[in-house]
Amino acid sequence: MKVPLSTGAYQARSLIAAAQRCVNLYAEKNPEGEEFPTTFYPTPGLIKRATFQDLGGWRCLYTSTDNRLFGVYGVTVVQILENFTFSLIGTISSERSRCYMQDNGIDILLVDGSSNGYSINLSTLVLTRVVNEAFYGSTRIDYVDGYFILNRPGTRQWYISLVNQVDFDPLDFASKIGSSDMLVAAASTRRNVFLFGAQTTEVWTNTGGSNFTFSRLSGAFMEFGCESAHTIAQADGSLYWLSRSREGRCMILRSVNYDRERISTFAIENEIQTYDRVDDSFAYIHQMSGHYWYVITFPSANKTWVYDVATSEWHERLILDEEGNLNRHRGNCFAYWNGMHLIGDFEDGSLYQMDLDTYTDAGMPIRRIRSFPHLADDGNRVTYQQFQAAMEVGTGGYGDPPEIRLRWSDTKGASWGTSISSTLGARGDYLKDCRFRRLGQARSRVFELSWSADCPTALNGAYIQIQQASQ
Repeated sequence: MKVPLSTGAYQARSLIAAAQRCVNLYAEKNPEGEEFPTTFYPTPGLIKRATFQDLGGWRCLYTSTDNRLFGVYGVTVVQILENFTFSLIGTISSERSRCYMQDNGIDILLVDGSSNGYSINLSTLVLTRVVNEAFYGSTRIDYVDGYFILNRPGTRQWYISLVNQVDFDPLDFASKIGSSDMLVAAASTRRNVFLFGAQTTEVWTNTGGSNFTFSRLSGAFMEFGCESAHTIAQADGSLYWLSRSREGRCMILRSVNYDRERISTFAIENEIQTYDRVDDSFAYIHQMSGHYWYVITFPSANKTWVYDVATSEWHERLILDEEGNLNRHRGNCFAYWNGMHLIGDFEDGSLYQMDLDTYTDAGMPIRRIRSFPHLADDGNRVTYQQFQAAMEVGTGGYGDPPEIRLRWSDTKGASWGTSISSTLGARGDYLKDCRFRRLGQARSRVFELSWSADCPTALNGAYIQIQQASQ
């Protein structure tokens, strides 16, 4: 019996429906006619590029329009040079909130969620606090048509800068007017400004009005707001965010023109709604090997989930610690710079490059886990004679072959037995069979593979030999 894997992570509200974990693996659809429809590949590993020796954690990474990399670590603002050394620019007053940067080709504007703001001149790299009676701070920042776009925290108002300046006119503001809920953040895509409220969202565009250059688009209104401003991310003309509405919360949406589309599944939504806190969640998007990945982290729940735009599938992206526990991914902020996908560590100041050809997290093993669909024979008890993983093998080093483990649940995913092990074969042993024999009997079974290999791997599915048992 051939058992393909056709979906990503899906652990249903009741495990009798589905108990499929997918940790540190992403899916790619195969061409029609191949033996298996889908293959699962390792998610990117981490290469440590630098460590900032100071207290705090990375709060922001930003690539300017002239291709220079800037960051905020703790209270320190730095430029990160091509040899991954740090050039100090200055300090800001806040210590922990998330920071955002945008530039207009002349100056960078930096906001930290407070009433403060800072500008960095791209020619002199001088950091200056914004002192203007018409500047109110912002939760995040965006840029459209020469204007910095900002929300006034704690109100329904948003405001803009003067064109190509870090300067502000007291009359250049407007209010979210489609509903009375407070404005959470303003974000742009395709030169439109989406005003995310706590319960609703409306869209404005630049019409060149004499009083205020942006005008509300009639009919462009969504009955969904935003749970956390820091989950808003843009890719390929769409905005992605963790939503909230009058009726509930924790659906993950993306914009489609002036409407929205649900991208979370029942399983993901049920998982998120079990978390004690979701208002501290944040997200970023990065694109590798044709995949746009929306990476959303829930710090209080110690979890990172990833949505693959290319396949519409989800997976967990987790880090293995020295005690063998799985934790949220280390990325606290992201920037693409000089062909590198860079993240700043939330905890110890490390700056990492994410790389698909690296199979450890800066030397630490990456645990990859893939659970299979429920297997049952119309309620009959069957004997599992053999499980053979359909995997890429023989790609390890010249030492001991990488280990792979198999465990299973005969309680439909509620409890698990002790794992048994095999190997992925010595280097060059491309015909190695990852077989597990004499696996007992069950009426319904869920198998799960796991491995931590510092080499290329890929999983198609499995071949399973069964025999109906005597009743």
